[in-house]
Amino acid sequence: MHEIVAFGTLVIAVSGAFYLAVFSTKLTRTVPVPAPALFLLGAALASDLWPRLERDVSIRAVERIGVVALIVILFDGGMRIGRRRFLQAAAPIVSLGVLGTFATAALLALAAHFLLDFSWTTSSLLGAALAPTDPAVMFSVLGNREVGGRTGTILEGESGANDPVGISLMVGLLAYATSSHGSPWATVREFAIEMAVGLAIGVAGGIVLAQLMRRISLPREGLYPLRTLAAAGVIYGAAAVAHGSGFLAVFVAGLILKDVRAPYKEQIERFHSSLASLAEIVVFVALGLTVDLGGLGDRHLWLDGIVLAVVLAFAARPLVVGTLLAPAALSRGEKTFVMCGGLKGAVPILLAALAVIGGAADARDIYEIVFVVVAFSVVVQGATIPFAAARLGVPMQYVEPEHQ
Repeated sequence: MHEIVAFGTLVIAVSGAFYLAVFSTKLTRTVPVPAPALFLLGAALASDLWPRLERDVSIRAVERIGVVALIVILFDGGMRIGRRRFLQAAAPIVSLGVLGTFATAALLALAAHFLLDFSWTTSSLLGAALAPTDPAVMFSVLGNREVGGRTGTILEGESGANDPVGISLMVGLLAYATSSHGSPWATVREFAIEMAVGLAIGVAGGIVLAQLMRRISLPREGLYPLRTLAAAGVIYGAAAVAHGSGFLAVFVAGLILKDVRAPYKEQIERFHSSLASLAEIVVFVALGLTVDLGGLGDRHLWLDGIVLAVVLAFAARPLVVGTLLAPAALSRGEKTFVMCGGLKGAVPILLAALAVIGGAADARDIYEIVFVVVAFSVVVQGATIPFAAARLGVPMQYVEPEHQ
């Protein structure tokens, strides 16, 4: 009897917290703060008030939760963008996703070394962790807002494309930093292999899944979304086993499926959209629970994080984006809007978790600093996205969900 009561109490607590998290998304209509910011900061505050929460959630567990959540979010993100929209803005998306990630990581490494006096190894890991933008935050901020022109597609596409790049870069740097046999050329070679294999398996997996969706029927309607979810897991796993980027593979597969006509396609898309929203809540809450807000003040890590956040938002990203988008057929306001829209989120914290798991020097400091930068990004930058769009002449309007 005691076990039933204890488990019932746990169910009430978890379900109540989840209900509040879902309800809090309604606040984003009146309070200009993205929902992920509420989840992240709320969980971090809860872990400080009840320290047992932080002790019960390990960095390794959060890393695994983050991987699963990103599979779901990137697959859904690919299906929301689609191959046609992606191809219309392919040049800026690819340049920002690949070259922009490397350039941003390099500039942040320079800032961390010369401004904050970190070693080159720690500075490089900080740069790699903070370079990618985050699909969960970008899709959350832009999800119910229709952005005119190609800027919305560029921001969403960049956030999906640069995550595999950033993850591969971090893995390569960790191998170099923690191994006596590592070399820069080995890192470059490993990165190229991961991108090529991930792209190939994503294209092949997307085409095969599209054919299965068209030609093989299932006995019940509810099984169709489950088939695509299982296929996303298979695509990620196949790419990872083949030493490719599983994240790139699921994103590419999602792009291919968007324009496919298949039975119950609308129900499949709604299912994955709901699942991505759930994944967003879970990953940001889990990440927030691992952060000690008190420790940030004890070691002045919050100040280091603010410095890097300011450099990133007002120097590194504008310089990189402005340079790479110079040849793009966009107005000055649209280019400036893309500069303002590179939001950070779960992916940088996940990359910092990889540094902790990999045993890198100063890994815990890296993790805490990245949290501060992410909090600054989602709260300050995320809240100003609609305001920036209005001031820069970029059409943006809120789209009410359809009721049936």
